[in-house]
Amino acid sequence: NSPRGTAEPQCMAARLKRCVVRRRDGPEQHGVAASCLRELRDKACGVLAIDKARGPITLVLAEDGTIVDDEDYFLCLPPNTKFVALAKDEKWSSKGLDRGTSWLQGSGDEVDSAAEKWKQLARQLKDDLSNIILMSEEDLQVLIDVPRSDLAGELAQSETKIQVLQDTLQQVLDRREEERQSRQLLELYLEALKNEDNILSKAAEPEAAPRKEMDVVDTGTSSTDTSATAALSHQVLAALKEKPAPELCLDSQDLELVLKEDAAALASALGWDKQKAGALQEACEQELSKRLQQVQTLHSLRSTSKGKKALPWGDWPSAKRKK
Repeated sequence: NSPRGTAEPQCMAARLKRCVVRRRDGPEQHGVAASCLRELRDKACGVLAIDKARGPITLVLAEDGTIVDDEDYFLCLPPNTKFVALAKDEKWSSKGLDRGTSWLQGSGDEVDSAAEKWKQLARQLKDDLSNIILMSEEDLQVLIDVPRSDLAGELAQSETKIQVLQDTLQQVLDRREEERQSRQLLELYLEALKNEDNILSKAAEPEAAPRKEMDVVDTGTSSTDTSATAALSHQVLAALKEKPAPELCLDSQDLELVLKEDAAALASALGWDKQKAGALQEACEQELSKRLQQVQTLHSLRSTSKGKKALPWGDWPSAKRKK
């Protein structure tokens, strides 16, 4: 009887499968041994303190959430397979679950990315100091703000050398800021040149425009008066008569035509006295002179701007620093 009684427990132990179970949101795991799925469910409810009212539970693989409800599949699983026990109305979620044994770690073991970022950047500098040129301005500022003693310990350098390093990082950061401001100034400068070209082209359009076909004005006067006002169109004469300040409404070409007219012929064509026609011609002359001065000023600015455009890129930051 004794040999047979010893063999039965050994046979039963051989059929047991070692498993690891835990709850969906719990960090604790429990090791259990079961010969079938039903036994594993019963033991899981016991060790995980799941209320029977929330049963029956569902067992899923902790690795990917596969539901294990087939007895043969359970028997094919390797020992120490990890299961998650889901009570009624619970669903498996991959959030917070890492493969392997990392899912056992609690929230206190989570890495503070903000605190560790400067260490990662410091390791990059330790591997190759030229990585400075690849760092963003935000990364540079992070290393500048790190306490000198902490950075010295991470890089295994003296605090004096760390001070030199942080000063260098600050210089790189300042230089990038100067370059950004220089680019902004250059963009504003190019925009001003573009606007200036538009103004010059609009000012040159009346002068370059083809002369309009003028209608001969029949004023009922002598042939001399008719030939004197032949260059003025009906539209120009109407503007001279009706507008309160006609010199502002006419283009430069029409202003020149009005100035070339004989004052007496112009007065006759407009039905004005000679004094009023003379005053009109004087106002047109002043307006034309003002426009010519504006064009000359714009040409002068353009010449100056072309000289500035020839400056090398490096002169922009240096000019800013001199200011």
